[in-house]
Amino acid sequence: MRVTQGTFSFLPDLTDEEIVAQIRYALENDWALMVEYTDDPHPRNNLWDMWKQPNFDLDASEAAEALAEINDCRDAYPNHYIKLVAYDASLGRQTSRLSFIVNRPAEEPGYRLERTETHDRTMNYTVVPYAHRDPVGQRYGNKGDMSSAATASTVMDATPGPDSPNYDPDAGGGNGSPAPQKDEGAGES
Repeated sequence: MRVTQGTFSFLPDLTDEEIVAQIRYALENDWALMVEYTDDPHPRNNLWDMWKQPNFDLDASEAAEALAEINDCRDAYPNHYIKLVAYDASLGRQTSRLSFIVNRPAEEPGYRLERTETHDRTMNYTVVPYAHRDPVGQRYGNKGDMSSAATASTVMDATPGPDSPNYDPDAGGGNGSPAPQKDEGAGES
């Protein structure tokens, strides 16, 4: 089953040239670009992991730089769903204008529909992904464990996390960078 989310969802996967054309279109409209990835593409899961920080200051002539970010994410997470999101700040807030999948796992097992009869013979339906048979981070052939949250420094450096097949726990941050320092005050109020 093919997951269909975002713009162009019912078309065949876009080539890199077609992706660059969409990036150029977004940049010509002064939209910020962000790359996100996940191994849980459930339709109600709209909080994907962020790959680096959004690109707010790219020019239309720098579309290849945005494609390089996509390819870096593809290299780090080849078995994940990866999407490009373009944000428009013209209304005084970041509004998603364009979003489409640029990478998907080789095999997409799909979803099953579960029915439950409740009071007065009412039927409730739930969509359950077959991928949920495997724990988070180990879906679609991945070997990692996404239970540990990404730190701000790994997001800034786009360091492959524990769920990436390229993760190297002996290299500190994953790609030869030193291990991030723990911030004892982070998340406390």
